Amino acid sequence: MKVTTIGIDLAKDVFGLHGVDGEGRVAFRKRLVRSRLLEFLANLPPCLVGLEACSSAHYWARKIEQLGHRVRLMSPKFVKPYRKSDKNDANDAEAICEAVTRPSMRFVPIKSEAQHEVQALHRVREQLVKGRTALVNQVRGLLAEHGIVAPQGIARAHRLLLEILADPGRHSLGELFRETLQEIAERLRFLDQRVGTYDDRIERVFKGDERYKRLAKIEGVGPLVATAVVAAVGNATEFKNGRELSAWLGLVPRQHSSGNRTLLLGISKRGDRYLRTIMIHGARAALRRVDRKRDQRSSWAMRIKQSRGHNKAVVALANKNARIIWALLTHGDNYRPPATSVVSAAADRIILAQVQA
Repeated sequence: MKVTTIGIDLAKDVFGLHGVDGEGRVAFRKRLVRSRLLEFLANLPPCLVGLEACSSAHYWARKIEQLGHRVRLMSPKFVKPYRKSDKNDANDAEAICEAVTRPSMRFVPIKSEAQHEVQALHRVREQLVKGRTALVNQVRGLLAEHGIVAPQGIARAHRLLLEILADPGRHSLGELFRETLQEIAERLRFLDQRVGTYDDRIERVFKGDERYKRLAKIEGVGPLVATAVVAAVGNATEFKNGRELSAWLGLVPRQHSSGNRTLLLGISKRGDRYLRTIMIHGARAALRRVDRKRDQRSSWAMRIKQSRGHNKAVVALANKNARIIWALLTHGDNYRPPATSVVSAAADRIILAQVQA
């Protein structure tokens, strides 16, 4: 039998393989150790190879593609319905082999090593920020037990901690508690330095790629968002349009519809939570300045803010930014700032005439 499709259940040491021919008949079922996988695939004719998008999947996809095979990655939740019986390596490999042949299957783009390097910067930085936030929240709780309420914001809480350590007699704190606060302050200082170091590294990466600079011209998109998006989606060619990218980010409404009854809920929150979070934070920063601008984009955002509320306007702006990012990445265009609104320009002329009069 000529093998045409292979499903591989990835693991740390022992992989399950399921191969079929052009008519769907089983050609082989195998279990291979890690060191034998590439050797076995190298002796097969070019095939369609299906993998679940999990840890090390992108590495194996790149290696298998170098052997001449066509590799497709799939989300595990889309593969699960094709498993016929209990979960084991053989059944998982068979389900992957079946799922990869479905014409309606959604595939995950294979990341390059450069994308993984940039993504590693973001992952480590994210963990440092989480650790710093957790430490500041712990300080708030400890100080509250002594009647000291820390203000909102990490910088302000850190500043209060330093003031307390500089003048311990002001709040009548014990020596043991002061020693604990001193140790916490040193840890906060270390985390601030490490976060700043990773910010500098991301800035260097940002300056080295023209795609990042084109994306950063969008209001609400800076070096952090631009590098994270390109590291996640590359040139975004796996998405048919901008709405697919925004849906992948979880920025579109969830549906619970039946028959003629259409019900739209909150955003789906699918996809990469980190990427969605920083895009929303960037949109929130951009929304603060729209009331001082007269272009069509700002007028649109202000109308949503006034009619639907601040938070929904932030998500809508993040959704629009995602669609613009898709257009810039897929077409290679430069961002064109929105034109001045005709209504806003007319209003400005009326106000100017009144002032002159």
